[in-house]
Amino acid sequence: MPVRFILNGELCEEDAVSPSMTVLDYLREVRGLKGTKEGCAEGDCGACTIAIGTEKDGETIFEAANGCLMLVPQLDGESVVTVEGVSGEDGGLHPVQQAIIDSHGAQCGFCTPGFVMALYAFHQSDEPRVVDTIHDALAGNLCRCTGYRPIVDSALSLTAAPKDLNTAPPGLETSESYEYAGERFHAPKSLDRLLALRADHPDAPLLGGGTDLGILASKERHHFKDIVWTGGVSELTRIDRDDTAVTIGAAVTYSEALPLIDALYPSFAALIRRIGSRQIRNLGTLGGNVCNASPIGDTPPCLLALDAIFVARSNKGARDIPADEFFVGYRETALAADEILEAIRLPLPLDDQVFRAYKVSKRFDQDISAVIGAYALTIRNGTVEKARIAYGGMAATPARAPSCEDMLEGSPWTPEMAMGAGAMIDTDFSPISDFRASDSYRSRVAASLFRRLHAETTASGQATDVMAL
Repeated sequence: MPVRFILNGELCEEDAVSPSMTVLDYLREVRGLKGTKEGCAEGDCGACTIAIGTEKDGETIFEAANGCLMLVPQLDGESVVTVEGVSGEDGGLHPVQQAIIDSHGAQCGFCTPGFVMALYAFHQSDEPRVVDTIHDALAGNLCRCTGYRPIVDSALSLTAAPKDLNTAPPGLETSESYEYAGERFHAPKSLDRLLALRADHPDAPLLGGGTDLGILASKERHHFKDIVWTGGVSELTRIDRDDTAVTIGAAVTYSEALPLIDALYPSFAALIRRIGSRQIRNLGTLGGNVCNASPIGDTPPCLLALDAIFVARSNKGARDIPADEFFVGYRETALAADEILEAIRLPLPLDDQVFRAYKVSKRFDQDISAVIGAYALTIRNGTVEKARIAYGGMAATPARAPSCEDMLEGSPWTPEMAMGAGAMIDTDFSPISDFRASDSYRSRVAASLFRRLHAETTASGQATDVMAL
């Protein structure tokens, strides 16, 4: 079946484009929509930002996304808006465009369409028009002319502007398979079908949000013979909660998981808000971040410290893998060849438990970590009864710090004990030097984070994050 979607209000049916073609290339080369630009081709600059509308509860919710990281078949059943499609029926400027003009928010103009689309998606939301939310909405867009202040001013002026009603027709039929020129894009809708495809095509990569695999298509022009997309599998895209844990499907995006995680573990949510940008978080999945098994992945240290359980499944059944048994080597996991990650089970907060997560990077947004520390402490009457501490960027895998944990458990939670635990970092880890940080820097930062942890978790402690535009 063809790929069917709405593009700027018109139905498109495509049956003669490569499944490995990015949405960016499709828009520019096939549709001639040149307003969507290529800057970095890896989801960092935001010049390729488009708005993707997905039907939820009877209305279409628009979210910003990077066209350079999405493959054309991922558009199946969606509504897509580019900068050419935001104007009104009379051809006049959209309120976002007019606001940027009025605020003098454009210089060379190359980045401007991406900013327009990021603000277009923000404009469709009910978020407050304040500096913090605008910072988050624009974090995925780079302006080399550094015209940020007038762009922010234009966003602040959008408070009273009317919303658009650009929606997709309900019930747009979607396909479970798309093939062209010997390349196949599989889009199963059930877990059973996904497992069958996994058995039939064991070498086919699983595509979650595409924030990693998409780079192969955009920068290396890689063509996938078979690729299996998990975003349509109902069992992998839901969130369930019981009396002890929340179960987050492996294909749930960061943005979808964020409200619940924020309610349970605000510090974990604050870390997720620093993963890539809003465009990235609208595509990327929690399961993809885990299965990538990068030593500097943002979420694994948190999941390790919180004693999360990873649910693996194959045609033979399901099994639970404790987080501290999941990462077995550099970019290697405990998943068998025929298994997929079905879900992540995150325990609910314990009584008297405090949790903090700290990301150390050169930039606040859009940066890869040098060190990540995650700390879950149960403190009663001033004594640490239980400690779970994990780091990223300190070894070949995300890993716990057992010597630090042993130092703290049963000890009073004092500044001296916190620094003593930090002194055990070198016992647990032997980090390497690379272009992000030296080994000595990583060790010293990992140790010093205990001082911050103590300051934030004592009665008089306050959060130490500072963010401003």
